[in-house]
Amino acid sequence: MTAQKAGAFTDTPKATSPKTNVAVLAGGCFWCLEAVFCELDGILKVEPGYCGGTEETANYRQVCAGHTDHAEAVRIEFNQNKISYEDLLNVFFTIAHDPTQKDRQGNDKGRQYRSAIFYATLDQKHAADQAIKTLTDGHVFKDPIVTDVVPLQAFYLAEPYHHNYAACHPDQPYIAHVSTPKVEKLRRYFVRMLRTDPVS
Repeated sequence: MTAQKAGAFTDTPKATSPKTNVAVLAGGCFWCLEAVFCELDGILKVEPGYCGGTEETANYRQVCAGHTDHAEAVRIEFNQNKISYEDLLNVFFTIAHDPTQKDRQGNDKGRQYRSAIFYATLDQKHAADQAIKTLTDGHVFKDPIVTDVVPLQAFYLAEPYHHNYAACHPDQPYIAHVSTPKVEKLRRYFVRMLRTDPVS
């Protein structure tokens, strides 16, 4: 995974080939989201970063302090011939986080931990809206889904030490107790979607 300086700006994602697409999702700590999505076949790259605020304040210290309007997010580049955007949303809603928690995930509290889908195209918006409707109509969750579905304005890369954090720090307490259980759940319920080679 490429390590780039914090605040580096990524414009609205554009496919680099007919089979490549990009998703930007937020749902609590980006360490957990990155760890989960890196497990999936068809994923080309996962980058942690910040969405929803300005470039000037897109840094971990200010975002974690709750002084900005950013959400911790991941930018996922994927081969849509191997995995669909709808597949990513399924994992996002059922494994990667709890979409019924408003401005928090577990003990992580604050708007920076909100559940959000930052769509780059109307097709992505429609897919997100449909996924929420299907889950709601099916009463999959006891509480209402509070995920924001909003247009992507900008994605700012997180500091280099956040990239591939869970893989580099498996014994860190937060990773061991919060991130790893999500990955284990993914491996248990989404066997058909798992990759056999690591994300480069």
